[in-house]
Amino acid sequence: MNDLDLDRVYTQLCKTLSAAGQEQAMDILARYALLSMLEIGDPERISALIERAALNEAPAAAA
Repeated sequence: MNDLDLDRVYTQLCKTLSAAGQEQAMDILARYALLSMLEIGDPERISALIERAALNEAPAAAA
């Protein structure tokens, strides 16, 4: 994914969450997280990503 792709899908996520409202945004994020975990399919990688998110680490540069 290049920088433009990342910007496009991140913007889509932000707009979707804003349109849903604060009450539903957490539910959408939870469902998205579960779907992403299933797509990634690697428990160790998922755990590492959760830790990075909790530490507020910057994402790796887009390829």
